[in-house]
Amino acid sequence: MEKFINQSPLFLVIICLIIGFAFLMKGADYFVEGSSSVAKRLKVPSIIIGLTIVAMGTSLPETAVSVTASIANNNALAISNVVGSNIFNMMFVIGVCSILATIGVKRETIIRDIPLSLVCATLLLIFGYLAFGDRSHMILGRFDGIIFLIIFAVYVLMMVFQAMRARNNQEVVQLETMENEELMIMSYPKSLLCIIGGAAAIAFGGDLTVDAASRIAIDFGMSQNLVGLTIVSIGTSLPELVTSIVAARKNEVDMAVGNAIGSNIFNILMVLGIASAISPLQLIGENIIDIVVLVVFSIVVWFFGATKKEISRTEGIIMICLYLCYSAYIIMR
Repeated sequence: MEKFINQSPLFLVIICLIIGFAFLMKGADYFVEGSSSVAKRLKVPSIIIGLTIVAMGTSLPETAVSVTASIANNNALAISNVVGSNIFNMMFVIGVCSILATIGVKRETIIRDIPLSLVCATLLLIFGYLAFGDRSHMILGRFDGIIFLIIFAVYVLMMVFQAMRARNNQEVVQLETMENEELMIMSYPKSLLCIIGGAAAIAFGGDLTVDAASRIAIDFGMSQNLVGLTIVSIGTSLPELVTSIVAARKNEVDMAVGNAIGSNIFNILMVLGIASAISPLQLIGENIIDIVVLVVFSIVVWFFGATKKEISRTEGIIMICLYLCYSAYIIMR
């Protein structure tokens, strides 16, 4: 595929990029539907499905792109894709949702989810810049990736135990997406077909997206970092954006903010954990600046949510303006 992309005219490369995004999104959709059906047939509680399978499913496009980029030694694309997606989720997705409907932020989100997302971003900065794990400056190494994956496993177990405890206490918690509410439970063969087909579509879409984005970067003189922070990060964040907007429009505002924050946690712990465990990721100075911006934006969202236990329309507009200012900065630098 890489050879075909490099020999194709630019307009065809752009079409391939769009096709890659389409495969990523539909592949993730089918993967989630198939996995959810299997889980429901096995009598796994719905809340656990929402906290694990659905949450990881929305991060599958970022996983495919970053892992593919890591294998292809496009390290700048692997890092910037995750950081760019997280900034987009934090500021633009939540900002748009708060404009559609004032977002009430739950106590658990303020004291657990947003702080954990902030901790993950801070750990990424520490591991990459200060070389806490592999003792190598400006490299996210294999040992760092293993640490991320261990934290990720603990986080998933914590969510599962909390969900089971809430279920035992007969607390009604709605954490599934709109699509899952309407999901018809499929047979095992159909579920297996969706899982395998979805995974194959994600793998193909990730490969196509990375190759096309790399070619565009070369033709326009853009850096891999810039492409990852703009084209690729926004493209792979479309599932989170669409899901959160649908949730906000149907007044499921807690689901909207939870989807964005949860995806950010998965992106750093799982996506970069897998990518760096496969191949050490070399960071550049611009990566550090972008991670610092992610940390600052996380604090802003935390402050907005904690002050009145809600994110208002005015605060949403401020968040979108901050994201647009950041976008202008990365394009001009």
